[in-house]
Amino acid sequence: MIKSVAGTKDILPVDIHKWNYVEDIVKKIFSSFNYKEIRTPIFEETSVFYRSIGEETDIVSKEMYTFLDRSKTSITLKPEMTAAVVRAFIEHSMGNSQSLNKLFYISPMFRQERPQAGRFRQFHQFGAEALGSNSPYLDAEIIILAFLIIKKLGIKNISVKINSLGVPESREKYKILLSDYLKEHYSKLSEESKKRFEKNILRIFDSKSPEDQEILKNAPSLLDYLDENSLQHFAIVKKVLEENEIKYHVDPSLVRGLDYYTHTTFEIVSESIGAQSALCGGGRYDNLIEQLGGKKTPGVGFAAGIERLILAMENEGIPFPNDNQLDAYLVLLDKDKEFLVNKFGYVLRNSGIKVDYDYLNRSIKAQMREANRENAKFVVFIGGDEFSRGVLLLKNMTDGTQSEILIQENLESLIMIMRGSN
Repeated sequence: MIKSVAGTKDILPVDIHKWNYVEDIVKKIFSSFNYKEIRTPIFEETSVFYRSIGEETDIVSKEMYTFLDRSKTSITLKPEMTAAVVRAFIEHSMGNSQSLNKLFYISPMFRQERPQAGRFRQFHQFGAEALGSNSPYLDAEIIILAFLIIKKLGIKNISVKINSLGVPESREKYKILLSDYLKEHYSKLSEESKKRFEKNILRIFDSKSPEDQEILKNAPSLLDYLDENSLQHFAIVKKVLEENEIKYHVDPSLVRGLDYYTHTTFEIVSESIGAQSALCGGGRYDNLIEQLGGKKTPGVGFAAGIERLILAMENEGIPFPNDNQLDAYLVLLDKDKEFLVNKFGYVLRNSGIKVDYDYLNRSIKAQMREANRENAKFVVFIGGDEFSRGVLLLKNMTDGTQSEILIQENLESLIMIMRGSN
């Protein structure tokens, strides 16, 4: 049997209403904050991610799906969206036509990592990127935006973690202090952290090793070495969150693992999805656009995993509204009325009524079973004695009552009944 590739997952009709529900809420809340949708190709030139994410990150060094196309250009299926949005922002000179671009996306991503609960090799994210302002109020807006979406989905067991990475200058000074401290414990570090010590020392904070975490407990905190402007920036972010009654926890070890972050970083985590607890994360990246060849432009954004959100909702028993219910199922009583069933179906569908009928030449009993399986609100019987009297028999599948409808041009009465039930 041919199966889907390991780490990928088919989204079947029985589950698609969950995705539609999440995406509808996401779009409505983004719209209320005046974020406009952007869509980019699923692949980019590999250099886009090397230059933005950083060669020493796990994403670039271990997880990217990279290949040469026929023109020998190195192409990568996008592992994250920020770099792709920034590439589009630069290419289309979006900063020239609008000083602040508030953008959102819903898109598949690709990373070749070990599949586990809520984590796949093809996964889906929604997120936002606000490009053009260095205001700490915009940092807070991004966090509030992400928080409101997750709360609107009904997820309860969540907490907000925030940190500040300051500006590159103060961060470089801090790296020297951190290096001096870790040299004393170098022999006890995990092999992965020893590699990170040489290449990207802040990434050691991402280590899951208990030994590493024990060592890091007494490490100097970056927050103690931030410059005055960075401290003021972070103070405003915290104040805005407090004013909006969003509880948060300052986590000095939250470095978010990507090279392009400056100032604010944050994660929203849940107890409902096991060890991989992050539902979303993001932060500020004031140097990324210049790094990718554009004009120096500040930015801030976040991304959230849709699979993880749905998993958290399922684990908390949150119901998903299902809009796939049929308004009507047309049951054919007489085989010679098949053309009329098709015609009536077209008229109803053209009026916005969700309708289906049998294409398998099944018995009346089998057609009724199908109507029940599709959870149809009404069944319309076409044929029989009623039809010869110029009426259609209509059955309300909720209460079992039946009524007769005169066959009129365009089935106006039937359409009015169907609309009234919505």
